Amino acid sequence: QVQLVESGGGLVQAGGSLRLSCAASGRTFSTYVMAWFRQAPGKEREFVAGISRSGGSTFNADSVKGRFTISRDNAKNTVYLQMNSLKPEDAAVYYCAATVRLSGIVRDGRGYDYWGQGTQVTVSS
Repeated sequence: QVQLVESGGGLVQAGGSLRLSCAASGRTFSTYVMAWFRQAPGKEREFVAGISRSGGSTFNADSVKGRFTISRDNAKNTVYLQMNSLKPEDAAVYYCAATVRLSGIVRDGRGYDYWGQGTQVTVSS
């Protein structure tokens, strides 16, 4: 069983930055492909960014390209999401997710086996 705990959410003005963290339990973190998703009220959950097991490969959704960066530290069992130039439309609950079944980054949430509880990001205009 893998437990994921997000932190770092909060209220920020448009144009500002936040860094989300997701700490994972277990001794095999480096075998998980990790991703961040988000869900705004009344909207479907959407993929934000994903990162390969080693961290050598990443993929961002078009909506966040050039503004968000996903990274991981396998020694600390943690994945990060650096969010810059935040916009009001980025406001959502952000979730990290892990897959142990798949070896590549997938944008479909059904490919992920474990989810965190979410952290709220609010962006004021």
